[in-house]
Amino acid sequence: MKWILLLLLLNFYPKENMKEIYRFSSQSNLTEWRIVNDGVMGGISKSDLLLNNEGHGQFSGHVSLENNGGFASIQLNQSTTIPDKTKYIVLRVKGDGKQYEFRLKNDLYQSVSYVHLFKTSGEWETIRLAIGEFYPQYFGRKLNRPNFNYKNIEQISFLISNKKEEDFKLLIDNISMN
Repeated sequence: MKWILLLLLLNFYPKENMKEIYRFSSQSNLTEWRIVNDGVMGGISKSDLLLNNEGHGQFSGHVSLENNGGFASIQLNQSTTIPDKTKYIVLRVKGDGKQYEFRLKNDLYQSVSYVHLFKTSGEWETIRLAIGEFYPQYFGRKLNRPNFNYKNIEQISFLISNKKEEDFKLLIDNISMN
């Protein structure tokens, strides 16, 4: 019994200190999001973002390695201040067992993205990504610079690039900080 109570407390406690960045719902305006696939470099990967029947964002498609391709992504430009005590980006997602990247930019016009990998289990899960562990990356190469240490976020994105041809599907409920 005490284990059940402990699990319930751990499940509900972090929500009190959450600051929501984005929540998908049946009223979400998907035109706020932009699809960026490897076609910008000649590739032919395809992806889409839609709302499923439950109101969750569904990022899905096919990653192709043809024509030097190999990635698909969605991006949202949205200015968000990071409260001082914030340590994590929290994702509520249901994936397909594949690995994805969650990316941050503190300036829309910077070429560097700050990346954190996460693997999905095939079930709904809450994934906590330590903000201080987002590392700088440029065109798939890790840079020798400090990790993310800014007080604001201007862009968030999800990306899949596992160096193999594959179909993918990631359901997204919400993105928060705590």
